[in-house]
Parts: sequence; structure tokens; C-alpha cells
Amino acid sequence: MGDAVDQPAQASAIAVAPQLVAGRACGSCMMCCKVPHIEEFAKPAGIWCQHAAPGKGCVIYADRPASCRAFYCLWMQDARFGPEWKPDKAKFVVYLQRNGVHLQIGVDPNFPNAWTKTPYIAQIKKWAREGAEHGRFVFVRIGPRMIAVLPDREVDMGRVDPDDDIVVSQRPGPAGMVFDVAVKAAERAAPAG
Repeated sequence: MGDAVDQPAQASAIAVAPQLVAGRACGSCMMCCKVPHIEEFAKPAGIWCQHAAPGKGCVIYADRPASCRAFYCLWMQDARFGPEWKPDKAKFVVYLQRNGVHLQIGVDPNFPNAWTKTPYIAQIKKWAREGAEHGRFVFVRIGPRMIAVLPDREVDMGRVDPDDDIVVSQRPGPAGMVFDVAVKAAERAAPAG
């Protein structure tokens, strides 16, 4: 795929603001301050941003970085997401990865199985089946842990760092295409010494 796996869509969103669903607002929801990795602050996925004030919002809102300015979860952008999908209720955030193609489901580590509950899991599996036909895949991030939701199964890949790549391949099988997934670790600089 050639792209880090779980950065929120940024570059294109900065140039073109997304169309938001009329009447929807973040309100008290602050899940985007917790579940995604925020590169500018070196904030790992699954922990609160140092600038998040629970119940109040971002204390540096006017000066927040570009990735935060550009971020809108799909609940804010797509009217097909009902009220049960609002991130503070669902306990996860659905958004497009930085490549603008793959779906990322960033789950609150305090509720690691939230995405597997009804009505979410049926829709997530549907996205996986329908998306794979077009090269779009679904990934679930729970803190440092990543799970690929493939058309026929879920693959727990363990720890996947934000700059690692995930490679999805397909091959013919007896009942149709079989999808495989692997992590390609980013090259990391050796410590100075």
C-alpha cells in the first residue's frame, strides 16, 4: 500500500474541507483526541492528547495542528451513520486512513471489543467484503494493536507502528479470492552512538 496505516486523511482534507452532515456537531465527543496517533505531538494511538481537557475540549483549539484541523470522523461526514455511530457512544472513531482509501476504526482501549458489538460488526464486515473488491480494506486499531478485517476473517497483526506499512495481497483459492495481510516494518534509524 505504500502508506502509513493509520494516519487520518490530511493533505487532501486541508485543501478541500469535507461536506459535514447538517445538524451534527462534536459536542462533548472527544474520541478523536484519544484514539488516533497524532504525529505533531508524537501522541500514540489510544491515549489522551496532552492538550485534551475532558469535558471541555482542546485547550489549544485555535492553534491546533493541521492534522487536527483537517480531521472529521465519518459520523460527521456521512448521514448514513446513525446516532449509535457517534464516537463517544460507539467507543470508536471511523475515519479514512491517510491514503484516503482504507477505513480505519480507532477503538478506545478501555472498550477494546466495542467494534464487535451489534450493530457495528455486521456493517464492518460488509465494508470489508464490499471494499476488498475495489482494493479498499478495513483496519481496526486498539492502541498499538492492529486487526485487519478481511472479507473472510479477521487477522490480529499485533503491534503495528504508525509508520509501518500493511501489505494486503490476494491469491486464488478453491472458493474464490483469498486475502493475506502482512506488516512491513518501517526502516528505523540506528541510535547514534
